[in-house]
Parts: sequence; C-alpha cells; structure tokens
Amino acid sequence: MIKFFKSLYIAPRFFYALTLLSLAFLVSFWQPAIYGFVWLAVLAFALFLLIEISMLWSGKGLQAKRVLPEKFSNSDPNEVLIQLDNKYAFAIGVVIIDELPVQFQKRDFFKFITIKGKQRQTFQYMVRPVERGEYRFGKLNCYTASIIGLLRKRYIFDNEQEVKVYPSFIQMKKYDFLAIDNRLSMAGLKKIRRIGQTMEFEQIKDYVIGDDVRNVNWKATAKRGALMVNQYQDEKMQPVYNIIDTSRVMKMPFKELKLVDYAINSALAFSNIALKKNDKVGLIDFSHKIGNYLPALAKKTYLNTILDTLYNTKTQFLDSDFGALQAFVKQRITHRSLLMLYTNFEHVSSLHRQLPYLQAIAKKHVLVVVFFENTELRVLSEGEATTIPEIYDQTIAQQFQFDKKLMVRELQKRGIQTVLTAPEDLTVNTINKYLEIKARGLL
Repeated sequence: MIKFFKSLYIAPRFFYALTLLSLAFLVSFWQPAIYGFVWLAVLAFALFLLIEISMLWSGKGLQAKRVLPEKFSNSDPNEVLIQLDNKYAFAIGVVIIDELPVQFQKRDFFKFITIKGKQRQTFQYMVRPVERGEYRFGKLNCYTASIIGLLRKRYIFDNEQEVKVYPSFIQMKKYDFLAIDNRLSMAGLKKIRRIGQTMEFEQIKDYVIGDDVRNVNWKATAKRGALMVNQYQDEKMQPVYNIIDTSRVMKMPFKELKLVDYAINSALAFSNIALKKNDKVGLIDFSHKIGNYLPALAKKTYLNTILDTLYNTKTQFLDSDFGALQAFVKQRITHRSLLMLYTNFEHVSSLHRQLPYLQAIAKKHVLVVVFFENTELRVLSEGEATTIPEIYDQTIAQQFQFDKKLMVRELQKRGIQTVLTAPEDLTVNTINKYLEIKARGLL
C-alpha cells in the first residue's frame, strides 16, 4: 500500500474536474433540479479514477533506460538517448524528468511524449558541458497517464550513471577529417606557399623533364653517364610541444568556457594534425611550477596518452613562473623544437616581466606565443558611444586593444612568433601557424 501511494500522482486534469464539480454543486444551490445529476457526475468521476488505477497499476507498465556515450566532448553538443518501452496494451502519455548533473545547473528538464500500446519509442536531447571532469546523472523519473488523464503513476529508474568529459575530441575529429579529405580551407585553414627548399633527402633518381635542374647530382651523373637528380621529401619527425599555462590568467571565461579549456581543446586538435604530419608531439603544463610533462614522440597511439593527460590538467589560482618553465625547457628539451606556448597577457607590463625568459627559450627553439584577444572589448570599442561614461569605457577598451597589438610587436621584434586570436578561432589559427612554420622551414 505504501508503494502504491508513493507512486500515485495527481494530474492537472483531476483538479480541473474537481473545480467543475464544485461549481456544479454551487449552481445547484440555485438550481435544485441539477443536484442529482451533479451526484451522478461525482460517481462517474470516482468510477473513472478506479478505472485508471486498474489500468496503470496492472501489468509490467513502463520500462525506460538512459543511454550515454562512453565520454562527453567538452564545449560541444553531446547526445543523450532515452529509450522507453510501453508494456501496456493501450497508449499512454509519459512525462520524463531527467536529473541532469549539477554542472549543467538545469532544473527544468521536462519532456512529454505519447507511446502506443506495446511499442518502443526513443528520443534524444543534447547537453553542452563546459568543464572537464566527472558528470553524474541522477534518477530517470517517468510519469505515465492513460487516455483518462486524472492520475499518473511514477516510475523511478535508478539509472545513476557517470560520464567523463574529455577535451574536445569532436573538434579534433573534425579537423582530422578535413585534413584527410584535403578540405582544410573550408574550416579556415590556409594553404601556405612553400618558400625555399626545406626538405630532407630521400633518394637519387633519373632525371625527367620537369625536374629542378638545381637538384642535379653531378657525381651520380658522372658514374651513370646519365642525368641524375636528388629527390627530397618533407621533413618529418620534428619535435613539437604544446606548452599550456594553467595559472589564474587562464581561468578567464569566454562564452562559458575558460581560456585554459580553449587551449586544451586546441592542443588536442593540433597534436592530432602534427602526428598526421609525422612529427613528434609532446606536452607541458605549468603555473607556479611545472605540472605534467610528456616527451615528444611520433607514435599514433600517443594521442590517447595526450588526451588522458589533458583531461587531468588542473588550473591554479597562482601566478605562472616563466623562469621555472625556461629552466625546465633548457634541461629537458635538448633538440631544436617548435614550442606552442598558450598563455595570456592583459598588460604590456606583465609581458615585459616575462620577456627575458621568453627570449632565452627562443634562442634555441622556435617559440610561438599564443595569447587571446578580448572579443568583448572589441565589441565595446567598435560600438557607438553617445554619453561621457560610454566614451570613457570605449577609450579604455581601445587602449587594451592597442596594448595587445603592442605586445605582438614587442615579441616579433625579439624574433618570437605570435598568434593573437579570438578564443573561438584558436584552433584554426594555431594550425595555420604550424603549417606556415613548416612551409617556411623555420624549424
């Protein structure tokens, strides 16, 4: 009996019927002739209640299941599937209330569907996580009602599930597909003209019309008595490192996603492209001290190790120590490498404090400093200002934008490559820079 009452819920139609009956009794005070008919309506109402109880509390009822993917992709829409099996012989209406993880801060989940008798129906909804970590789904609550619709029976499926949110592997696969399909330009990636001869020797072959005469190998030509030319291939196995600043400056959110997560998503997609180009990829994260370190390797399976490491990367509220980074790079990275440093500078003075360390790193490596444009300030600076406070705010915004451009010039004057980008364009611009450096043979 206790179980029955716990599963019994009153539908809105029940209260509408009670309201009509109450009004009918009120009217019968002035119209006694309808008093008997009102009581007949009450009996009919009670009969319908008994019929619906017998319908809903008989048989196997409803079966439901939440189907989750093995993992979620951070900052991307992810699909959650609900499967419903109607074991009743008649059609039912089902209200579904799913208990979403606390990270989504969504408490108004509501879905109503109708299922015919002895049939299965599925529906899906999308969720967009903006934090890495473990997400725990609660119970799946379903409220069934018959065509009468006075009562509802509650089914609780103790389907508590946990899913981990990883860096954006959807974004990674997107650029992977475009690279394989030779349609990188559709995603904003540029084709960079190769400058000079920045290739490795592959073999000596016979000269054919169209070969560059500058590549003629005269010693081999003399031995064979026929023109022979050197054939080259793109340089491979070059070490590339993603260096991610996880200090407090990278906790600034844009469109609900922190800068550090933009950097992590970009590092994953970039690492995949670099591995496809047969380069060696490594990873470093740091704040007040060095965190995770993965040496540069060219194994295809290494991407899984990078993914797991990025998943466990934590941000700190402390200032970053570029001196410790410079000492670590000097000690651990002995070969000339491409270093993609994801960080952020809001003031020229903060850049000047770190310039000596950045210059020391750039002496032995190709250093690319990737930092972020404040898109909200750009919108503010380009808007129309009519009042004194608006003009003041616009002037400050323009000053911040000018400071960012000044930082780019300061770094370039010292031979340091830069990428100043909006957070949402980070991945495209980073890959473009990598392709440019490879094409120019700077590494």
